[in-house]
Amino acid sequence: MHIDLTGKTVLVTGASRGIGAAIATALAESGATVAVHYSASPDEAAQVAAACGPDARTFAADLADPAACQRLWTEVVARYGRIDVLVNNAGVATAVDDPSIDRWLEIWNRTLDVNLRATALLCRLATDHFAAMGGGRIINISSRAAFRGDQPDYIAYAASKGGMVALTRSIARGFGKQGIVAFNVAPGFTRTAMAQDFIDQYGEDYATSDIALTRLTEPNDIAPTIVFLASGLADHATGATIDINAGSYVH
Repeated sequence: MHIDLTGKTVLVTGASRGIGAAIATALAESGATVAVHYSASPDEAAQVAAACGPDARTFAADLADPAACQRLWTEVVARYGRIDVLVNNAGVATAVDDPSIDRWLEIWNRTLDVNLRATALLCRLATDHFAAMGGGRIINISSRAAFRGDQPDYIAYAASKGGMVALTRSIARGFGKQGIVAFNVAPGFTRTAMAQDFIDQYGEDYATSDIALTRLTEPNDIAPTIVFLASGLADHATGATIDINAGSYVH
C-alpha cells in the first residue's frame, strides 16, 4: 500500500524530538507539508524541518500558555492557508520529586495544562477550522497509562492521558457529520528522552519486563500508524484507540 499525502498540511506538536520527530518525518516522506511545533528546542526542530523538505517550517509555542496555543494555530494557518490534519503529540511527564502539596499541585497543573488543556484548545480550534473547510482529521497521542494507570509519582500524567481519550471520543461522536474524524493512539514505553527519566528512576528491566516483544518500542514503530490515520483510509475507525505498546497492555 502506498500512501500519498501530497497537498495535505499537518501540524505536529512536540515535533522536535522523539515520537513527534518520527511522526513529522514519516508524514513528510508520504508527501505531506509539515508544520513542526517545538517548545524549547529550536535547533532540533530546525533539523526535523530540514528533513521534512523545503515547505516544512518550525513554529515555537509554550503549550502551557493558552494564548500561545492560539497563536500557534493562527501562525500555521497564516503560513499555509489551511490545516488538514492535527497531531497532538506534545506532552510532559514529570515525577513528583517533593512530598509537599505545593510541589504536587505545581506538577499536576503543568502536566494538565500541556497534556490536556492545550490538546483540548487545539482540538477546539481544529474543529472550527475543519468544519469551515469541509472536514479534517485529529490524531491525539495518549498513552497506555490512560487505561492501566501509572506509578504514583506520575499520577498527573496518567490522568491527563485519560482525559485525552475521553476528549477524542467526544470529538469523534460529535463532529463526524461535519467530516471531522478523531483517533487516539496509545503508546507504551517508548525509547525517547522523555521516557528516559522514568527508565533512569525505575530501570530498563522494569520498562521491558511486561512487554511481549524482545525490544522496547522506538518512535519509528509508532509513526507509520499516524501516517495511515492521516491518509483517510481509516476514517470509519473514528473514535478508536490504537494500542502500540508491544503487547504490554490491551485495553
